[in-house]
Amino acid sequence: QVQLVESGGGLVQPGGSLRLSCAVSRSFFSFNTMAWYRQAPGKERELVASISTAARTNYADSVKGRFTISRDNAKYTVYLQMNSLRPEDTAVYYCNGASAIVTWGRGTLVTVSS
Repeated sequence: QVQLVESGGGLVQPGGSLRLSCAVSRSFFSFNTMAWYRQAPGKERELVASISTAARTNYADSVKGRFTISRDNAKYTVYLQMNSLRPEDTAVYYCNGASAIVTWGRGTLVTVSS
């Protein structure tokens, strides 16, 4: 069974930064484009960023220039560096495949508030 374990969320002031991590089962990580998603209260889950096995990245327009996705192939971990955070970035953040979706993890809560 594929495991996805997100961490790194917390409370941060507007303009601040956070780095999220997602530990992924080796086989799933090695063969899939990975992605970060988020779900804000009362809203549907949305794709934030993705990174292919060749490290090609894509971002939602709302986070371009502020967020950076990366992957560590030795640690089977995906990261999301979030800078210049805004209150509208408040959400539970999840990682999963970009096209091959497996059971969702618990996510990690990011709250941007003064």
